[in-house]
Amino acid sequence: MTDLVRGAGVAEPDTTSGPNPPLDPQLLGPATLGRVVRDQRKSIVVAVVLAVAAYWVLGQLDEWVLAGCIAAGVGLGLLNHLATEYWLLRLITSGEQPTRNRLAMSTFARLLVLSVIAVGIAVLFWPDGIGLLLGLAIFRLIALVMTGLPLLKELKQQ
Repeated sequence: MTDLVRGAGVAEPDTTSGPNPPLDPQLLGPATLGRVVRDQRKSIVVAVVLAVAAYWVLGQLDEWVLAGCIAAGVGLGLLNHLATEYWLLRLITSGEQPTRNRLAMSTFARLLVLSVIAVGIAVLFWPDGIGLLLGLAIFRLIALVMTGLPLLKELKQQ
């Protein structure tokens, strides 16, 4: 009876198993840019298809500058997507616990740089430069759908 009082007979709950066990940074391997590119092949293919489609459709209308701006917007969106994925992979493989403030500041800094570049190019090539913002928005929307669909499928299976 004294063992139960001291806790010897009480089993500790297993916190390492369950729906989301903690990630072991050693099992993930190093965070490299090549790994991010391999993991994001679908996003890269989508970006290339969107850029080619912009040139194909708008080239026939003799709007080459607008096509280039849309393709550049898609490229900036892809660059932001890959930079975000690389930052997250480095964070996960380092094993450290991110703070909410650190996540917010990193996201803010990345989006600030992206916005300044995008608006600068849009103003420089005005009125065709607005296509850069359009390309950026289209890629972001498609990347969001591509990221969300697997999550929805996983939730549906649970």
